[in-house]
Amino acid sequence: MELNDLRPALGASKNRKRIGRGTGSGHGKTATKGHKGQKARSGGNIKAGFEGGQMPMQRRLPKRGFTPLTKKVYAIVNIGQLEIFDAGSTVDADALLACGLIGAVADGVKVLGTGELSKSVSIKAHKFSASAKEKITAAGGTFEEI
Repeated sequence: MELNDLRPALGASKNRKRIGRGTGSGHGKTATKGHKGQKARSGGNIKAGFEGGQMPMQRRLPKRGFTPLTKKVYAIVNIGQLEIFDAGSTVDADALLACGLIGAVADGVKVLGTGELSKSVSIKAHKFSASAKEKITAAGGTFEEI
């Protein structure tokens, strides 16, 4: 026995289906594609999600995003911006709005710790970052969460 004598076992390999090679093959005429229609034509294919022209499911369902309904939007103020206020003054949302540091307050004011504060001011806001709290107390001021 030599390498050129080796053959697969009987029934282990099948011939591929040769379609469209005459009626004698059993797969002639329509070549296993059925009769007429888009799928029988050359290059005929149907896009995923196509439902025969009716409004597809992905367009019938309402759009619903990932925006949380309870999300709060805070106006941001940095510590360095509060230098414009006099020492000993009270800074709240109305004062920030009056001097133009914030626009219309949506859900409150948050004070962040960017910049330096050299005056002692009393700040009333809805939220404070940890670094902002440290810098306010280091400057001798006070903060109050509303």
